[in-house]
Amino acid sequence: MSVEEAQRIGYETAMRWTKGKYQFFVCTHNDRGHLHSHIYYNSTREDSTRKFHNFIGSTFFVRRLSDRICLEHSLSVIHHPKQHSDSKFKHYGQWQGDNKPLSFQERLKIAIANTLEQQPQDFNTFLSLMGDAGFEHKYGRGGALSFRTEGQIKYTRLRTSTLGDGYSIEDIQAVIDGGISYDEWQEKTTPNEQAHDTKPTPRKFNLVIDIQEKMQQGKGAAYEKWATVYNLKQMAAALQYIQENKLLAYEDLATKAEKAADRFHNLSDKLKQTESAIKRNTELKSAIIDYAKTRPIFDEYKSKKYSNKYLVEHEADITVYHAAQSTIKELLNGAAFPKMADLKAEFDILVLDKKTYYAEYKAAQKDMKEAVVIKANIDHLLGLTTQQQNKEMER
Repeated sequence: MSVEEAQRIGYETAMRWTKGKYQFFVCTHNDRGHLHSHIYYNSTREDSTRKFHNFIGSTFFVRRLSDRICLEHSLSVIHHPKQHSDSKFKHYGQWQGDNKPLSFQERLKIAIANTLEQQPQDFNTFLSLMGDAGFEHKYGRGGALSFRTEGQIKYTRLRTSTLGDGYSIEDIQAVIDGGISYDEWQEKTTPNEQAHDTKPTPRKFNLVIDIQEKMQQGKGAAYEKWATVYNLKQMAAALQYIQENKLLAYEDLATKAEKAADRFHNLSDKLKQTESAIKRNTELKSAIIDYAKTRPIFDEYKSKKYSNKYLVEHEADITVYHAAQSTIKELLNGAAFPKMADLKAEFDILVLDKKTYYAEYKAAQKDMKEAVVIKANIDHLLGLTTQQQNKEMER
């Protein structure tokens, strides 16, 4: 590795750690037996609005980020480091491969994906987050939007003809507004699979791409370069995942993916049951209130021996009474008539349960997605044909 490449990697690490919000400089040693870089960054934010505060575990996160970047650039990392009496770390592992620096367009696409994943509230927030990621923007004729990052001379226009499907202003706005989900947008921006007679199952996760298969379909050298970088990042994430979770045997990885999927589906079922109970509780309370309000009118109608004149005058209320009575009968299904105070207490408990289940559900969903996609990538690397099993597990 050259000094220039070491300097670029150090800059990338500093930029991803500070998110471009703090000034920094990178110094690379070439006077030692091995190249290494030192990063110094200002503790005061560039806009002087706040200072950097160290947090518990920050050392771990810096090391994890450094490991991820090293893996992406085919460099060695320390696997489960242990410090010895001589204060030196040992137990090196090596990730082999050949990676080239990303183009400005590729870096822009990655920055857009990372920004949209943060779910910005509006387009101005999106532009602000892009600025935090190191990309300045400008508007041209006709409202054309372009971005430029450090070291880039010409701006890159945000349009499909330049970046591909899903990268127009309209596409970005649709994700921000909730017109399409982030997963659907990723599927749109990921090269499509070969067309089949039947509609393929939509991919929800980013999986390793079969470069040879795509090249046989007529994809060019530019695609091969992009796919190589993309696959390297995917496999770097997979390697880091199995190392951190100590899944050294394939069976351990398969078991973890299966358990993660089972936990997600169990929590999903609990959440649906709780939401169903909340719906029933709400409908029952509403029906009881309507029943109580219209019962005197119906009793009066009954005492008048179901007078047509009285019915015409109070038809709306009597209709509400019958509807409420029918709803109560259906929901209770022969059970005792509940007290309103009991229903309110039950509702409060259900809402609290839903809040608890939802937090666990989101965490389990994240764990399942990560485990399933890692297993799918490992299967692809090993030549195993279990993608359908992974899709079934995901569903």
